Amino acid sequence: MRKLRMGMVGGGIGSFIGDVHRKAASIDGMIELVCGAFSSTPEKSKRSGEALFLPQERCYGSFEEMIDEEKKRPDGDRMDFVSIVTPNHMHFKPAKMALENGFPVVCDKPMTLTVEEAEELKIIVEKTGLIFALTHNYPGAPMVKQARAMIQHGDLGNIRKVVVQYHQGWLATAVEKTGQKQASWRVDPSKSGIGGALGDIGTHAENLVEFITDLQIEEIAVDLGRFGEGRVLDDDGNMIMRFENGAKGTMSFSQIATGEENNLVIRVYGEKGSLEWHQENPNELITRWLDQPKKIFTPNGNDLYPEALAASRIPSGHPEGYLEAFANVYRNFATHLFAELKGKKIERPDYPTVEDGLRGVKFIHAAVESDKNNSAWTKI
Repeated sequence: MRKLRMGMVGGGIGSFIGDVHRKAASIDGMIELVCGAFSSTPEKSKRSGEALFLPQERCYGSFEEMIDEEKKRPDGDRMDFVSIVTPNHMHFKPAKMALENGFPVVCDKPMTLTVEEAEELKIIVEKTGLIFALTHNYPGAPMVKQARAMIQHGDLGNIRKVVVQYHQGWLATAVEKTGQKQASWRVDPSKSGIGGALGDIGTHAENLVEFITDLQIEEIAVDLGRFGEGRVLDDDGNMIMRFENGAKGTMSFSQIATGEENNLVIRVYGEKGSLEWHQENPNELITRWLDQPKKIFTPNGNDLYPEALAASRIPSGHPEGYLEAFANVYRNFATHLFAELKGKKIERPDYPTVEDGLRGVKFIHAAVESDKNNSAWTKI
């Protein structure tokens, strides 16, 4: 009986997402941070580790050093898994090295820059048998799990139409030219990859759609925009989607939607009813029906499926949001890893996996290809 020991790659001083991961991982008391390579600069990495109260000898100058040195430690002391919270271009190498040296991985999205890298990671995961979690956090929200369960149980009937939007406004001005760290790497193709807003928030919308509907998007027709002066990568996009069951859908994502904060909304329409979820009001799932009044589900309320109840942490009426959804990903990963360490198998883990990561990378590349071909229909 002990906590799982986490090593972190990235997430040093000034990192937004690194702090989110550390807080989320700690919420359930199942995980503790024991070491890290927090920056590409050894000095900054060591300063970051010291600020997190880690012993100096476990504040490493590089992820290679961390993996090599941790592997030498005895079983009762070495890290149990690696959490990767770097910019996109630094996901693949540490994930590959960690897996090849026997360490499970939690990785931020998108999983890799290229489809080839994503396919290679999937092969390594299958070969090693190690577990891999991708931190799309929104599927961790209780009402998102309720939405998925309702569709899986046939409550809405056959799905016909999906509408999803993810609108932000933080790149409405050229903040990347002011030294804003979060913006500067996201508009740089060498660090972000071939997708700008597409890779940053479009993949969240894609993952949310496929998670809730339990359907894969088969084809997309995409129109990407680049409104910021001098930007190479997209900061806006619209697409039409075709699903494997014949359903149709639309997606809109933008980081230049002036005044928007984090406006992620999904609507799913079936034969018998529909559902609607707003990330900015995550504790309500709105449903509408052919033969009954509109009904709103809330966490820990009546008539919830077990999947939603298991993700609800606090009494009804108390807000649960971003950090708790993130924490559910870490909790479910930790539960799976504990089971693995005890020799047990979990057939269908309740968190995004390497397969979801591969889907996301293929989605980005298909969208860019469609845009280059005058929004031609493109298979994922």
